[in-house]
Amino acid sequence: MHPAKSVIFFTTGSGAGYGMLVWLAILALMGYQPADSAYGLVAFGLAFGLVAGGLVSSTFHLGHPERAWRAMSQWRSSWLSREGVAAIATFVPTGLYALSWIFLNENHTFSAPVGLLGAFLSLATVYCTSMIYGSLKTIPAWHTGWTQVSYLVFALMTGAVLLWFVCVIFALPEAITLARLSLFLLVLGLIVKVMYWRSIDEAPATSTIESATGLGKLGKVSLVEAPHSEDNYLLKEMGFRIARKHANKLRVIALLLGFVVPFALIVLALYGLPQLQTPIAILAVVAGICGIVTERWLFFAEAKHVVTLYYGESRV
Repeated sequence: MHPAKSVIFFTTGSGAGYGMLVWLAILALMGYQPADSAYGLVAFGLAFGLVAGGLVSSTFHLGHPERAWRAMSQWRSSWLSREGVAAIATFVPTGLYALSWIFLNENHTFSAPVGLLGAFLSLATVYCTSMIYGSLKTIPAWHTGWTQVSYLVFALMTGAVLLWFVCVIFALPEAITLARLSLFLLVLGLIVKVMYWRSIDEAPATSTIESATGLGKLGKVSLVEAPHSEDNYLLKEMGFRIARKHANKLRVIALLLGFVVPFALIVLALYGLPQLQTPIAILAVVAGICGIVTERWLFFAEAKHVVTLYYGESRV
């Protein structure tokens, strides 16, 4: 599949924002977040900025972005529509919770149920996003339970790392809790990503050119002439190819920058050089962003649509 920049930013940016909203509510209820106005303003501002920016960027890939609102009318049958409805619904409790935190300095008593409702809707929105891809039987690499798991885990992981970064900037003691939570989620995220890649690498072909054409009983089928003499929409969107050697290199880069380097830097900030926490936190966030963007680019680039069987692919 063609890795559209707008969709990559949408899935990574909004996921991280929703992850922050989840941890803000849960950790505040547990007493690990200060009811401080300045901290709340920055934390919620960053979370809402990522969510809103991601949702807006997702419309850039549409032929008519001005009609994006119409997608929400098909919530009975479309995961894209359900995502839009869930995203809008999430703004209500999370917005009220943010107002209570910032203006009333209250985040764990009467406002806690509102915050938890916002956390639940945030996870529901991320799940709907994952199902946009996971529900597509025509793309075997996405039609697996690992797609939903990875989207949810990565949202919680990136959200925790970003929230740790904000705590470090404000020099809060809660940064220690966020650091340990981030370390656990980075390990979990790495395991999930490796398992996802293993599942798609070892999965048997669901379709072949013989089964797609129905000519398999006659023997091996080969393409004599391309269906089209020039590029078309199907080839541009569905026929993107990446060499296996390049994919392997990018996988290593994604694992190192997205998981290993942030893990090492957080450990260094937590146990080694606490006086350099701020620059270390900046490096960890930058490395993590580069790694997750690489991972998400591969998520799209490595996926093959069954229609490519008619354009030269032998199996999908």
